[in-house]
Amino acid sequence: MQITALKTCSETKARAGVIHTSHGDIQTPVFMPVGTAGSVKSLSPDDLIETGSQIILGNTYHLLLRPGMEIINSAGGLHKFMSWEHPILTDSGGYQVFSLGQMNKISEDGVIFRSRLDGSSHELSPEISMDIQRVLGSDIVMAFDECTAYPVSADNAKRSMELTHRWEKRSLKYFHETETLYGHDQQLFGIVQGSVYPELRKASAQTLVEMGFDGYAIGGLSVGEPKDDMYAMTDVVTDMLPKDQPRYLMGVGKPEDLVRAVALGIDMFDCVLPTRNARHGILFTWDGPISVKAAREKNVHLPLDEKCECYTCQNFSRAYLRHLFKANELLVYRLASIHNIHFYHELMGVMRDMILKDSFSQFQKAFYRRYNIQRAVE
Repeated sequence: MQITALKTCSETKARAGVIHTSHGDIQTPVFMPVGTAGSVKSLSPDDLIETGSQIILGNTYHLLLRPGMEIINSAGGLHKFMSWEHPILTDSGGYQVFSLGQMNKISEDGVIFRSRLDGSSHELSPEISMDIQRVLGSDIVMAFDECTAYPVSADNAKRSMELTHRWEKRSLKYFHETETLYGHDQQLFGIVQGSVYPELRKASAQTLVEMGFDGYAIGGLSVGEPKDDMYAMTDVVTDMLPKDQPRYLMGVGKPEDLVRAVALGIDMFDCVLPTRNARHGILFTWDGPISVKAAREKNVHLPLDEKCECYTCQNFSRAYLRHLFKANELLVYRLASIHNIHFYHELMGVMRDMILKDSFSQFQKAFYRRYNIQRAVE
């Protein structure tokens, strides 16, 4: 998989490009809404398209447990099952090895874990993960990896990284030995690990590039480490990844993180933050996040952002959204999520335009002056 690079910023590593998939081209930099169980919470495919979504993410672990691969296979894959005609990226299940550590047992072969739903025993390995993602039919498949917690010692980070490399080598081999199921291309991304240790990150990036994946992700960040470490590791890794292939920073993040990571050369992002925060009444604007549930909004008959073109801002006031939250009306989850996803896509689109104009550095400075990341969200 190649990324057609249209422009690279002259003062930073920020770049704008196009990623080509069987289900459509993706304009980068791009944010991918997270549809863990085959649905971005509260939003329909039409809502996603209206917000500007180009690609979404699905979760191997959760879809394996429910509804199961037999049902998705009989539907003709995840695209048809959820009526989404655009690109999909699926994770490998490796993150759940980290996040559900108390429920699994790791060995060289893979992971034995118990279902969070009914306690039943399941296995994930590089080969099984590839089989599941073949059934899902995602456009971008992730290699099976282990994500380390933070903090972690250098020795344990190295051990985990080396296990990840063996798993990823098996993922790549098995991926090339199997065929797609639904007549469209699938591409496999490797995942760089190494925690917050620069030499491990360099070694991991070099090893994966030598293996030869279709694209490269940076995993094991945004797991509790200081932001400066996250940015430093991203900077180290992007220097070592091929310039003509996509770069994906997994699980990131807040708007201020996206801007900084784009400056460091990242093309792709995913995070549950915009929809999760929406369900708690935290909504993003160019002036920083606000709590629409705050008492100060109860008589404000103005939109969240008068210049925002999303469905929510064009039709509903802050006072109405606050009322819906206070009344526990389900509509507010959809309206708030539409706004936050739209904001994220608008942010990515503005960054792309600034890169194409070679004005990204000026944009970055202006963004941080305006975006009040220290604002108390009451």
